[in-house]
Amino acid sequence: MRTLLEQIATATGAELGYDVALSRYTTTRLGGTARAMFTCRSIESLVACVQQVDAAGIKVLLLAGGSNLVIADGELDLIVVRIAAAKIRIERAGDHALVHAEAGADWDELVAQTVQAGLGGLECLSGIPGSVGATPVQNVGAYGVEVGSLLRRVQLLDRCSGDIYWVKPAELQLGYRYSRLKYSDQTLVLAAEFCLTTDGLSAPLHYQELNNYLDAQPGERRAVASVRKAVLALRAAKGMVLDIDDYDTWSAGSFFTNPIVDDRTLQHVRDVAARLAGDASLMPAFPDAKGTKLSAAWLIERAGFGKGYPGPQAPIRLSTRHSLALTNRGRGTTSELLALAREIRSGVEDVFSVRLEPEPVLIGCEI
Repeated sequence: MRTLLEQIATATGAELGYDVALSRYTTTRLGGTARAMFTCRSIESLVACVQQVDAAGIKVLLLAGGSNLVIADGELDLIVVRIAAAKIRIERAGDHALVHAEAGADWDELVAQTVQAGLGGLECLSGIPGSVGATPVQNVGAYGVEVGSLLRRVQLLDRCSGDIYWVKPAELQLGYRYSRLKYSDQTLVLAAEFCLTTDGLSAPLHYQELNNYLDAQPGERRAVASVRKAVLALRAAKGMVLDIDDYDTWSAGSFFTNPIVDDRTLQHVRDVAARLAGDASLMPAFPDAKGTKLSAAWLIERAGFGKGYPGPQAPIRLSTRHSLALTNRGRGTTSELLALAREIRSGVEDVFSVRLEPEPVLIGCEI
């Protein structure tokens, strides 16, 4: 196998390493050891490497920012292709600008560059960890803005046919933290283009927490730099801006998605909330095309799992600032993280009859 891997690396220009600790590449700082890793620093190298490992019948894990992955512990029979192509290009065209970014580019670096250039649209997505290529897959969103509303097109590699082509957002079936790309690795994002404004003002502000922080009216637009600064402050207060010295940020972000429930389930949750909190009207609930979206964090806390659960001595615990983040306190394992996730999911289901679904992709493990 080593000879074949080395031949592929030589032919494709990829860097090859053996016995790679994947905890170095995940935001949880968790994950076992992969047999080998290819690092591809250009789109050409990435495409060639993926096509050659596929032709050789070698199953691989495609890895970029590592912010939305939970990887099993131990020695893993795993070959990794790391997406490290990271070029960013900005082209102005009148009152709009096209921003082209390769899949391995750091997402927040992209946002920072657009804000520095006075471009509006991405500022509410500041501070989100991970790579550009993951954002359309997850239809990443925060503070009232989703990536799908700013995408112009996405470049894909079809691993079955070998075709490389561009698609428009409408072809991705985008929804809440969803696209048609999410549950399959047969289509690989190579690059994405975003259409942004050039007047130096943000997207219209519609998220109450952010509006309150900025003292802004719904729909108001503000200078992009001031909005980015506010978003980073709000995220940092929740432990959602990566900091190597802060264990509250050693997470995969929000571990559970906000559940969308039908009317019958909604009424049941309201009834339970009224018994627990005395006033169900205080329960966050938001209209959605598929029903009503509830706050997973609210459900978790009302089910008895407060911030910092289960306590300061636990190697894995909920963030002390955000009850949706399961954090590694520097000495945890993936097995311990999954055990806590199971406990929380079961507890919420027992109390509210709502089953929470994990947001990260689980590799070699399950909850």
